[in-house]
Amino acid sequence: MTKKLTATSRLKQDYLRFKKDPVPYIYAEPLPSNMLEWHYVVKGPEDSPYFGGYYHGTLLFPSEYPFKPPSIYMFTPNGRFKTNTRLCLSISDFHPDTWNPAWSVATILTGLLSFMLESTPTLGSTVSSPYEKKVYARKSLTFNLKNSNFRELFPNIVDEIKELLLLEQQRQNNINNNTNNKNNNNNNNLYLDNNNQQNSNSKNNKNDNPRNNNNNNIKSNNKNITDIIPINNSLNNINESNKGDNNLNNNINNKINSEFYNWQSVCSNVIIILSFAIFALIVNYILKSLNQE
Repeated sequence: MTKKLTATSRLKQDYLRFKKDPVPYIYAEPLPSNMLEWHYVVKGPEDSPYFGGYYHGTLLFPSEYPFKPPSIYMFTPNGRFKTNTRLCLSISDFHPDTWNPAWSVATILTGLLSFMLESTPTLGSTVSSPYEKKVYARKSLTFNLKNSNFRELFPNIVDEIKELLLLEQQRQNNINNNTNNKNNNNNNNLYLDNNNQQNSNSKNNKNDNPRNNNNNNIKSNNKNITDIIPINNSLNNINESNKGDNNLNNNINNKINSEFYNWQSVCSNVIIILSFAIFALIVNYILKSLNQE
């Protein structure tokens, strides 16, 4: 009984000192019904993969405290320590030989945070990537709210977490609304484009297909086949006229080709005559040269 009173008295002193000189990123409260059971919350530091997370655990002090160290547990999944498992640390009951009675609750929790930020393996530790730790940090908010001791002992943190969850929900809603608005705008634009294309196609069909319009008019007016005969006769006359024009063009081309060939013949004859004349001059020159000799 005396030992328990000693432990309780020492823990009350630790509590007063802890409230007077808070430890950064760490919150701690004893159970109102049991001074030997403390609950703590570690808030992830900004420059770590635990940032944004809240990690809830407990310290179970023996009645011999401060001469014996406490057991240390962590409840919130974190990627560094196994949950609901006694952690093997130099400040825990796994190493009573290294324990210093001068150490307080603040010293224990400071050592826990320091070891959490390292990657040194120990009994009760686990391995995970920085990305996985960040995922655990996000999930820690809703996870901790399920714990009744957490809600009872840390109401200010509960309010802080609820506000963060509300902001996150609003941000997600804004993202979803923006995405939906963008999709609706794209669908409206696509609908307008399709309507414009259909209107353009209809207009083009009316302008580019007069024969179809004539055929439709012929069908709607139930015209007799005899009405089409004069049109066919006219087309035949046009074709015969085109044939006459083609024959005329062929005759002209043939005449031009004949004259061209005649001109070529004349040029050839002139060249031959000139060649003979030059040859005659050369022969005459040679003969004169011989006579002079």
